[in-house]
Amino acid sequence: MTGVVVKTTGSWVTVRLSEDSGGATTVDCKVRGTLRQRGLRCTNPVAVGDIVTVQAADSTPMVSAVEPRRNYIIRRASNLSKEFQIIAANVDQAVLVATLATPLTSTTFIDRFLATAQAYRVPALLAINKIDLLAGDDDQQLLEAVRHLYETIGYPVVALSTVTGEGLDDLRHALNGKLSLLAGNSGVGKSSIINSLVPDAALRVGDVSQAHHKGMHTTTFSQMIDLPDGGAIIDSPGVKAWGVIDFERSEAGHYFPEIFAASRECRFTNCTHTHEPGCAVIDAVQNGYIAQSRYASYISILDEDPHDKYRKGH
Repeated sequence: MTGVVVKTTGSWVTVRLSEDSGGATTVDCKVRGTLRQRGLRCTNPVAVGDIVTVQAADSTPMVSAVEPRRNYIIRRASNLSKEFQIIAANVDQAVLVATLATPLTSTTFIDRFLATAQAYRVPALLAINKIDLLAGDDDQQLLEAVRHLYETIGYPVVALSTVTGEGLDDLRHALNGKLSLLAGNSGVGKSSIINSLVPDAALRVGDVSQAHHKGMHTTTFSQMIDLPDGGAIIDSPGVKAWGVIDFERSEAGHYFPEIFAASRECRFTNCTHTHEPGCAVIDAVQNGYIAQSRYASYISILDEDPHDKYRKGH
């Protein structure tokens, strides 16, 4: 039998069987041990969105094989320098939910996520949530500056509020008919967004710590949720940091579209855009054609030690 993984809870996965498999629509399965061994560097060899083969074994269905993935999104596993976590597989787009207040999503986190999506050939969209909390001219200017920055680079941006309903139709339209990963820091309101789009989902909504202005985890596993008008969302647990993995130092700039475009004019083909004479990227940063925040995010990736067990918060 074959099917698509719609939920992962650690040692168990839920598979929605294909129509020609017959029997139950979904089945809870264990993952065969040999499959785990082959994915030694991966904390989860099976992810939501994977197409898998299911076999019966001693009355407990087992996932015995995973079909080649069209694409996937990964991040460096927490406190494990040499392992990675697959967030989702075979998606049409990745939607990063960010907030500019309560909590504040750092531009470094945004840029690392977008660079990862770029590296693994996944179209990305930035959804700025909780705009109802942005009061005053300074907050509005910040919102417009962030929107302008990422739209200029080429990323679609949707600003929304689940309290007022503003922007929800725009997001609904962007999700329609697609399989979309929803990711972001804890506390940015992913569960509230899903509850607004899929009222029957009834996901638990958490509060933001007033002491640290950071979100508290409410989603503890990944799952696929069907949208009423077609398509589906993959809801993933909130994360505090986004650690990139397997980024070659010489290729990191390729995943920042504006840096890659400017690099064509660099004097040296192996330019790292950090100190070399005749570097077109450094000139573009100094002249305001590349945002300082984006360049700082690029440098943070170059400076990350792949052998450091404990990552800095990004």
